[in-house]
Amino acid sequence: MIYIYRLAHLLFRLRIPVLPWILKITNRILFSVSLPPSVEVGKNVTFGYQGLGIVVHKNARIGSNVIISPNVVIGGKGRGKPGAPVIEDDVVIGAGACILGNVRIGRGAVIGANSVVLTDIEPQATVVGIPARSVTQKVESVSSL
Repeated sequence: MIYIYRLAHLLFRLRIPVLPWILKITNRILFSVSLPPSVEVGKNVTFGYQGLGIVVHKNARIGSNVIISPNVVIGGKGRGKPGAPVIEDDVVIGAGACILGNVRIGRGAVIGANSVVLTDIEPQATVVGIPARSVTQKVESVSSL
């Protein structure tokens, strides 16, 4: 799946007309993933179950070392609303999560399963819910006995 995308992206950057979109359709049919050749995808990106059910906006950017679980949507907010998500490095996206609109997901963030992200996420944050909210956990120091 990722190899077909990488070839399509290379051909897209070389401005070869129809072939990148044919490869995109091939990915769609074989792996049920919509990953346009115009998307920028970093190194070591993992698409869960070979990208099953993943949809990515044509202008999205995905950093390196990102884990994307099945049935994730990385898309826009609809017609006439500009912008697409930017996902920085080392992010983990849970199954069924939706990242919508012109948002930035900070480095090392974790997005819980079925969360809907509509605003920017700080680096190293963990977010869950609809809409996604940051979850913090107090860590108490344990004194030695």
